[in-house]
Amino acid sequence: MKKSALTVMSLILLSSALAACGNNNNNNGGSASPSASQSASPSASASASSDGAAASDLKGTIKVLTHRTDLVNDGTMDKYAAKFKEKYPNAKVEFEGLTNYATDIKLRLTTGEAGDVNLIDSGLATSELSKYYEPLPDSMFDDVYFPDYMANGGKRYGITTGVNTQGIVYNKKAFAAAGIDKVPTTLDELYADAQKLKDAGITPLYLNYGAQWPVTNWGENSYAYVAGNAKWTDTLLSSDAPFTVDGPWGKLISIARTFVEKGWVEKDLSTNNWEMSKGEVATGKAGMYFLGNWVIPQVIGAGAASEDIGFFPLPYDNSGKYNAPLGGDYYIGVSKDSKNKELATAWVDFFVKESGYQADSGMMPIVKSQTPESSQLAEFNSFSPTYIESEATDPKYNEIMNKAEIAIGTGSVDQELITAKDLQKAFDSLNKKWADAKKALGY
Repeated sequence: MKKSALTVMSLILLSSALAACGNNNNNNGGSASPSASQSASPSASASASSDGAAASDLKGTIKVLTHRTDLVNDGTMDKYAAKFKEKYPNAKVEFEGLTNYATDIKLRLTTGEAGDVNLIDSGLATSELSKYYEPLPDSMFDDVYFPDYMANGGKRYGITTGVNTQGIVYNKKAFAAAGIDKVPTTLDELYADAQKLKDAGITPLYLNYGAQWPVTNWGENSYAYVAGNAKWTDTLLSSDAPFTVDGPWGKLISIARTFVEKGWVEKDLSTNNWEMSKGEVATGKAGMYFLGNWVIPQVIGAGAASEDIGFFPLPYDNSGKYNAPLGGDYYIGVSKDSKNKELATAWVDFFVKESGYQADSGMMPIVKSQTPESSQLAEFNSFSPTYIESEATDPKYNEIMNKAEIAIGTGSVDQELITAKDLQKAFDSLNKKWADAKKALGY
């Protein structure tokens, strides 16, 4: 399952929504300092080499923690490890899949049980990266997206595992069965098509409210690109009441609320039906998801023919024009506690560039000069969305949200907003928490 990636907070978040790829989805993200061009530690730089005698001599065993429990269970991760072993014959890679990765990794980092390589906690403060992770060599970041997103003090600690956008994943046969002959390009058309699907006995959109993390796409993972500003959260820092019903967060939440109120989502909101939902969309019992492109291979894996699954940008208003996010999926790094940092660094470089994980997961390559393989992404691009590329945001935003105990990155806040009796009062409550935290921090 996935939890990908356009985490947390704003583009931080945007980059996880875009994120989410695995049996649990979380955003990716984290803020980074403006510059991270200085060289990393010598040992890390040396270890990144994938050619020559020094590289082939790397040996030992490393443990990799991942949210992709599905790929651990079906043997896909072992295939990547076997391919890695062809380059490093004396190396062994072991995997541990964490079902509740977003929660578990926070504890693992503090107990020293974070393995040799792991996916970076999206809520981790940039200033704490050096506490838990080894700097990565600059050579690893040549021509890649978001090189400075997980950086601090002139050093880079994480590299994205894939590039995602976000939109409506749909079953073409379900659309045809409901008499829908064209993809909606306005919000009114989306609403009309949702009703057609419902009238045809098809669940219009699987919200996955019960799984919690997927609903971050209706807020935390999306508000920056809807605002048209990758640094939208930075603009909130001067306000004591930044969250409004008519703002980008309120706009998206209102759409989700409409889907719930009209009965255009699954009937059972309380249960985590994530795995089941993929089969529902695959067979056409449900028509749509609002998720990242990373979910497409999972829907196909659940029984859909690739040609029956499409992908288009979310029409969040009636303008006929829209922005779409471009962000990193989970970021991966080498644990500070690793006893084999050279091998761990070599695995990171291999995994994000050579393993095939990105294509298998339906993501765009992290190397800018490479092109996506997915026909669904080609369809998405045919609508000419304006991509808002993820950028590092001011760490003060995360600090304030954490101090306010507003649990961004998990979906819990968006859940509350989607089903709140009074959306204005719900935002008023968030704004009060924000203002109190901002004052306590002296901002």
